[in-house]
Amino acid sequence: MLKAALKIQRHEMSEHYVYIKLAKLCKDPHNTEVLKSIGDTEKDHAAFWRDKTGVEVKPHRFQIFRTVLMARMLGLTFVLKQMEKSEGAASKQYRELIQEFPEVKAFSEEETVHEQELLAMLDEELLRYVGSIVLGLNDALVELTGALAGFTLALGETKVISLAGLVTGISAAFSMAASEYLSSKADNDPRAARSALYTGAAYFITVAILITPFLLAPNKFIALGITLFCAVLIIFLFNYYLSTARDLNFRRRFGEMTLISLGVAALSFGVGWVLKNVLDI
Repeated sequence: MLKAALKIQRHEMSEHYVYIKLAKLCKDPHNTEVLKSIGDTEKDHAAFWRDKTGVEVKPHRFQIFRTVLMARMLGLTFVLKQMEKSEGAASKQYRELIQEFPEVKAFSEEETVHEQELLAMLDEELLRYVGSIVLGLNDALVELTGALAGFTLALGETKVISLAGLVTGISAAFSMAASEYLSSKADNDPRAARSALYTGAAYFITVAILITPFLLAPNKFIALGITLFCAVLIIFLFNYYLSTARDLNFRRRFGEMTLISLGVAALSFGVGWVLKNVLDI
């Protein structure tokens, strides 16, 4: 029981520091107050357990650093979603200790309230434009992996392939951004320009990542292999982020997107081989 109590005590103290630091990152005054309030509650919980255990525990410094860093990089929504799951686990731990410490029943109820308060805060710009990001990211993965696979057989040196890929990718990025702008404008969307920016940026960043192996690797087939690995990694990371932030089915989305991207790449590889032989180039 002492071991379980010490574990919860350290968890509560760590959560206190995390919420206070996240409150400083939050721009919305109401959300800032909510995070501070939750942080103060976690501190009170830690003090309760300190009185029971008689031990002063230190917070998880690395956990605090990692969580705040993820909030800076991936946004508050992603981190709050993860912490929501953590709140659920803490609530379960409290229920297991109610027999020994009846006072913690109120703590379990407070953790449930925290979950509801955190869910009410989930409104972030990055997620409002997730459709535009998916459009740019998905098109870049499907089109460019396919184009690079075709270029690998149809063309010779990696420099030529990278040049063709860059011209194709950069042109497509501008084209996608323009199409998204015109499409949003036609729907009278006041966020048309920003939607176009997110679409073009997602496309361009994906192009830069997929082209890099052809600029560095001496062998074009090795470069293609690394590019396909990078494509799968991008799909994995993006879908993990999206499934966490929006409670979506990660496996289904990851499998579907990977299958489409690699399927188009394999088909384009075959098209490149056929055209190379038919045109005798």
